[in-house]
Amino acid sequence: MVDGANDDTTKLQSGASDLSEAQIQARACWYYYVGAMTQQEIADRLGLTRLRVNKILGQARQDGLVSVEIKLPLANCIALEEKLKARFALDDVSVVPTLPDPDTLQQIIGEAAGAMLDPLLEDGIGLGVGWGRTLRATSRALKPRRFSRSWVTALMGGMTRGAGTNTFEVATEFARVIGAECYYVAAPIYFPSVESRSTLLTHYGLAEVMRRAREGHIALVSCGDLTPRSLLASTHIVSEVLDELRKAGAVGDLLGTFLDEYGRPVDHPLNSRVMALDPRELKAYPTSILASGGLPKAQVIRGILNARYVRRLVTDESAAEALLQ
Repeated sequence: MVDGANDDTTKLQSGASDLSEAQIQARACWYYYVGAMTQQEIADRLGLTRLRVNKILGQARQDGLVSVEIKLPLANCIALEEKLKARFALDDVSVVPTLPDPDTLQQIIGEAAGAMLDPLLEDGIGLGVGWGRTLRATSRALKPRRFSRSWVTALMGGMTRGAGTNTFEVATEFARVIGAECYYVAAPIYFPSVESRSTLLTHYGLAEVMRRAREGHIALVSCGDLTPRSLLASTHIVSEVLDELRKAGAVGDLLGTFLDEYGRPVDHPLNSRVMALDPRELKAYPTSILASGGLPKAQVIRGILNARYVRRLVTDESAAEALLQ
């Protein structure tokens, strides 16, 4: 009996090895989302470990290969949406359930932002985008199309290394999905001095991009807190002055500009050296969406909403409840 079981296991493992990685991923997703099989059942069927199945399913969601649509309303989320609209005079709000894993939470907030943004897109629009994991997930949630008269522009400079979430990469992905021309702020997010920033802004190409950044129709941005999970706070140039930023009253950033709890830019040298659209200029956009969540970001989100920088919000239950306290 034991030998038979071992033979079965060998066959399963052999079967799994005969399948390509793409086939394994496709089968695992189909069995889980369509076949309603448990992860252990899928592991047994494909001759894999349960841990590997879990990783395959998680990666598929992260890469935008699987889209889950739930048509049943979530009563508490809907109630929070209406309260946030009334409290902060917003045009639209989407609240998703809070999840314990921060990466997965960013993924579903990004997907919800995609659902909000998608019907707003039309040929001829100028789309200004920020950066980060959440916005990368948003780009992957959009329906592909060809907008020959549209353009996408980054709203801020970037880092010197790519991670799939940098401004250049995020803007490129949005432009690819909607078939539009892309403009980059080809500069670091922070300059060594105010003078060097001012000098570069006289360059025709960069001045043209910043002009487009101010004249767009739809802005999609995220924000950061001051915890180690923040992309910006973890960079060398910012981590060195985190204590100074906190003493100046900063609770987080929007487009690289550090804000206090009321949404006002704090008095710190970094804010005078940032290469990005000023958050206050977002008010000129006819449509603006902030996609951010998680309890640590609630304070900076509240500041952004109180300052009326954006007109639409996508967040999660925990942040929404904190915003309403």
